[in-house]
Amino acid sequence: MKHDVEIRYTTGTVALRAADSGLGKLGGYALKFNRLSQNLGGFVERVAPGALTKTLRDGGDVLCRFQHEDRLLLGRTASGTLRLGVDDEGLDYEVNLPDTSAGRDVAELAGRGDVQHSSFAFYALDTEWGLTEQGFPLRTLLEIQLVDVAPVVQPAYLDTSSGLRSLAESRNLDPDAVLAAAASNRLADMLREAPAVDAPGDTHAHAVAIRRRRLDAIRR
Repeated sequence: MKHDVEIRYTTGTVALRAADSGLGKLGGYALKFNRLSQNLGGFVERVAPGALTKTLRDGGDVLCRFQHEDRLLLGRTASGTLRLGVDDEGLDYEVNLPDTSAGRDVAELAGRGDVQHSSFAFYALDTEWGLTEQGFPLRTLLEIQLVDVAPVVQPAYLDTSSGLRSLAESRNLDPDAVLAAAASNRLADMLREAPAVDAPGDTHAHAVAIRRRRLDAIRR
């Protein structure tokens, strides 16, 4: 399966934080655990506690980009200008705003309250599908590889077809049929009818390891 970068938004706020010098620091929660998303086009989603444990422990470089754009880079973990922290609530980030046009713009906009929200981009390494108590399709992100965190102007869910393709793979379903079911609000019926399976002869852990290797190969 091709791994695509997925983007999600949080309802938490981002704000300027005090700093001894420079433009200041910007911080907030990029994601919160066990919070149900809005309807993503036939399903809702939540991030499980522990979803970031391995990827953060591995120390991969994570970026902070305004609006997720490379030309609007604000900081990165590799240089120490971006710091990430996980607590019981979720993933908090803090970035030293650079004295660049992007950094100055973000400092001004955040200070005025025009930039209030955060977002995160990720690769899904391990997911689980089920139903909410109300019977609505639910995708749980069990393990993700973080790509970036981003202050954003307007929260808006982007293309979520990658999530539906992961459902098709995990249940050995036709991707087009899954997309059609989501569009017609029949995804819950499909989940009830198709039990979760891994690749033939694979344990679940082995299947996840294979997905990681494929992702590593894509990113090289």
